[in-house]
Amino acid sequence: MASSLHPNPTTFLKPVPRRPFTTTPNPAVVRVPVRCGPRDKRGPLVKGRVLSIEAIQAVQVLKRAQRSDPDPSHLPALVSKTLSRLIKSDLVAALKELLRQDQCHLALQAFSAFRSEYQPDLSVYAEVALALARNGMVEEIDTLVCELEKESEGVQWDSDKGLIRLIKAVIGADRRESTVRIYEMLKRNGWGSSSFKADEYMVRVLSKGLRRLGEAELADEVDVKFGPQLLFQS
Repeated sequence: MASSLHPNPTTFLKPVPRRPFTTTPNPAVVRVPVRCGPRDKRGPLVKGRVLSIEAIQAVQVLKRAQRSDPDPSHLPALVSKTLSRLIKSDLVAALKELLRQDQCHLALQAFSAFRSEYQPDLSVYAEVALALARNGMVEEIDTLVCELEKESEGVQWDSDKGLIRLIKAVIGADRRESTVRIYEMLKRNGWGSSSFKADEYMVRVLSKGLRRLGEAELADEVDVKFGPQLLFQS
């Protein structure tokens, strides 16, 4: 019976060959690259090592409030209320984020709130000055340097790496009086002494900047006073 049902067992067990699978290109399919990210050049808010959630929320609250109430007289109270809850590191991060996004009016108010609680180092002053110069707010740079002059006794002039960045930012914005103010502050705080040595690069930048801004006598003074010190240090 079994043999009658399957007369040729060998043929029955033999696998049927499959046809090779081929793909036919579809000319109608067009692949369009999709980019995910912000629509402007500034980039999104970054949390984690750069910004905490609290700092991000503070920046967003300030920007929304400014859009809904453009009256600048309301900014100080708004900024103070929003930032008073932040710890120092978050406050600095929020300030730097506002500067990165060129929200200079908000950033100046945030900087004022920071100064009311802490002593900013020169790197923060430099970042504020760079953002102001980038946005054409050069007169505010003069105000910034005047505020620095009031607090110069509490600044660590001899160890702050932001000093050269601040000098370059002020010179780059063509602020002659502010450049002279910074030079006078340097002298009053012992620039060129053993505890606050005159760096060669800083001397060169300051001398050239003063000369370009029309302060040739002060530029000569920098060269005469601090040039020989550089030779002695070498």
